[in-house]
Parts: sequence; structure tokens; C-alpha cells
Amino acid sequence: MNHFNRASRVDLSAIANQIMIEHGFEPEFSPEVRQQVQALAANPPRVASNGEIRDLRGLLWSSIDNDTSRDLDQIEFAQRLPDGTIKVLVGIADVDACAAKDSAIDLHAAKETTTVYTGVLVFPMLPEELSTGVTSLLESEDRLGIVIEFIVNGDGHIGASDIYRAVIRNKAQLTYNAVGEWLEGNADAPAKVAASSELQQQLRLQDEAAQALKLERYRHGALDIESTEARPVVDDGHIVDLVKEERTRASELIEDFMIAANEVVARTLESKKVSSIRRVVKTPKRWDRIVELAARHDEKLPATPDSKALSDFLTRRKAADPDHFADLSLAVIKLMGPGEYVLERAGDPSQGHFGLAVEDYTHSTAPNRRFADLVTQRLLKAMFANQSSPYSDDALAEVARNCTVKQDQARKVERELSKRIAATVMSHRIGEEFDAIVSGVTAHGTFVRILKPHVEGMLAQGQQGADVGDKLRVKLISTDPQRGYIDFARA
Repeated sequence: MNHFNRASRVDLSAIANQIMIEHGFEPEFSPEVRQQVQALAANPPRVASNGEIRDLRGLLWSSIDNDTSRDLDQIEFAQRLPDGTIKVLVGIADVDACAAKDSAIDLHAAKETTTVYTGVLVFPMLPEELSTGVTSLLESEDRLGIVIEFIVNGDGHIGASDIYRAVIRNKAQLTYNAVGEWLEGNADAPAKVAASSELQQQLRLQDEAAQALKLERYRHGALDIESTEARPVVDDGHIVDLVKEERTRASELIEDFMIAANEVVARTLESKKVSSIRRVVKTPKRWDRIVELAARHDEKLPATPDSKALSDFLTRRKAADPDHFADLSLAVIKLMGPGEYVLERAGDPSQGHFGLAVEDYTHSTAPNRRFADLVTQRLLKAMFANQSSPYSDDALAEVARNCTVKQDQARKVERELSKRIAATVMSHRIGEEFDAIVSGVTAHGTFVRILKPHVEGMLAQGQQGADVGDKLRVKLISTDPQRGYIDFARA
């Protein structure tokens, strides 16, 4: 119990704030930003349709997001057409309407570039009065939006597309877990869905379109990667457990729609010869190490990078050894390298996105949370109005560079906090034994991952002879929540 009391005194919120500052973020908004927020609250932008802004509030729009999300960036609607194809509409919050270019709010967002989710606190890119209020697509609220419309053919190909401004209204704010369990047939429909046969049909139609899109990407080599992320369970303000973040049929539905929408935006800007910011995962420079990794599993990959061959290998390994698939996924992700933002001028050869198996890809669907998406929104609105781009190529290149740097720093912040959260959760379980898998052997030590709760730590005693993939029984011998250390001994 002493361990638990000591851990309880660790102020994770203060640690999160300090780590944010150490990694170049500004957790607090300036007085100028606060003043602008107050002005917006007193005089919000007018939400109305006109000749250039359609009124689509009558459609049965819905959102699906995390259970606790309030910064809702997108809503969806689908329609079966007479020829059997499905028309998908993705409505994106018009954040630019409240965060004008070069305003105090915009300058802060340009520096931060991303909302950082630490598991303890959320550090929003935009003031929460905007991101969870007037620019969030909350249920039953009229909002200005950018609508990305595209046809999904039976084979999953994206057909004709269009992008335009509209007034939209979210009719049902839903969550990944509840909708996912229902779509998978493992639970009854959540209350809002159960109450409306029309909404049930709508979600099943969206799921049908998403499954077709996914299969088409997999045919071209999109990678099925399993995350090892865990999220904290909070009770009465205290973190009491960690649970693995599971993908659901509903979260995959949204992922598939967002990838398709981002492809449509990228191709549209390119067709109009508008320079833009692309999100790319370049062809892996360490492909030889990925080939070696496959060889350890008696699999042969081609000598030159091939996303389809890698995808097929991962699919086989997931079926053959699901226990170790998360560790294999993590190794492949590290060898592929992180994604980055780049300037793409009209006519430049596309660098593509290796992991998604798409050639044309930008970020446009989360303007409340990512600055690159807000910039893309401004490029689209200038295109609608037949105006020149609000950003020079040099300015876009600088935005892309800063977004990449800050995305990397945000990952480091989240990783550092996740270690401290895990150490806090485990601090009252000293002496307990767990089933574990050896997840890494490095010059710094041997690391193990226990399965319940989903936590990684160092094997500080009995590590001799342990190798990656070995299953062990381990005992927790110490934790240090202040520094995020967890030490195990072989039981």
C-alpha cells in the first residue's frame, strides 16, 4: 500500500505540462488568443446557406468517435444509387470560419500544429471554446462545413467525386465501441441506433462502402498493422487501470472513409494545379531489415520494397501467431519510419503513402486537431472562390516541415506520459506475478510486455538467455512513476 500512496502523490498533470514545454509546445493560450475567443463568443460566424453554400441539414448525418471525444471534426452520410453504387458524403467542420489566417488563434495553431493526447490531459491545438464548441460538429447543432463527396463502386474503386461548402447538422453522435460491437454482431444496437431503423440502415450502408474501400486498399498492399497502445481507465480522477486500445468495425469504417476523403482532396487540388501539403510514408530505407525480419519467420520478401508482399506476409503472421503480432507490427512500423508532411507542387511526381497503399494522400479531415488539415481547408476554400492560393510554395514547405517536427515531438510526449501512467497503475501491484512476452533485447536491457494490464517494463533479474518472443512468468519488483520505470524479475 505504501507504493500506491507514493504513486498517488505523483502529479501526472504537472509532469505532462512540463514534458510538453520540454518538447517545444506552449500548453497555455496567450491573452491575445483568449481575447479573440471572447470576441467570437460575442459575435459567432453566421451559419446560413446561400448560392455557394448548400443546405444539407436534412440528411441523416451521424458521427462516430471515441467515447469521450468532444472535438468532432467529421460526420458521415451514405446513399445507395440506382446503379447499386454507394455515394458517400463526409462533412468536415469549417474551422477556418472561426480561426482566420494570421489571427492570434491561427498563429498559435501554426506553432503547435497538433492536439496532444497524453492520457492525463488533452493539450488542444485550438482553444476548447472552438474545438469542442463552435467548430465541433456536435449533435443537433447547425455548422458550416466542407463536404467531400465520392462514389464507391462495388469493387471498392472510388468513382466520381465533388467537394463543396454546406450547412450540416449531426443527427446522432455515436461511439466506436458501441457501434463497433453492434456491427460485429456482438451486442445490441446502442440506444440512438436501436430507436431508428433508418439510422440502422444508414450505418450498415456506410459499413458496406467502408468494407469495399478497405478490400481494394488491401488488394493494392495496404498494411494491416496492430497497435500496442493502451489507454488509461480513470475513476474519480485517479488512473486505476490500463486497457488495450482495440480497433473496432466502427473505427475502421471511419478510418476507411477518411483515407478515401483525403485521396479525393489530394487529387482535386492536383487537378486544379494547386500546390498542397501531402502526408507521405516514403518507401522504407531499411527494407533490408524488414526482409531479415521476415526470414526469421521462414518467409521470403523481394529484395526491393513491395507493399503488397509485406501486406501478405503480415496477414499470414497474424493468422499463425496472434500473440506476437503486436510486437511484429511495432518492429515493422519502426523499420518503415515515421510519416512526414511535404510540399507537393502541381505536376510533381507523387511520393505516395507506402503503408496505406495510396498514391494521392493529404490530411484534410481533422482541422480541429491538426494544422495541416486547416491549411488544406483554406486551399479548398480559395479554390471554390476562384482565388489564388493563400499560401506560397515556400510557406507551405515551412508549414509541412514544422508539422512533421511537432508530430514527432507529440509522439515523444505521449510515449513519455504513457510510461509514467503505466508505472502509476502498476505501483500498488509490487510482488504480483504476470504472464509476459519478451518484446525487446537491446544494449540497454531486456524488455517484457505483460498482457493484462497492457504494460511494458525491463526484465531486471533473470534476463540471461531470454530472447524476443519468449513467453515468461515474471514478478513485478519495483516502479518509479516519476520517471516511468517498471522492473520485473523472472518468477
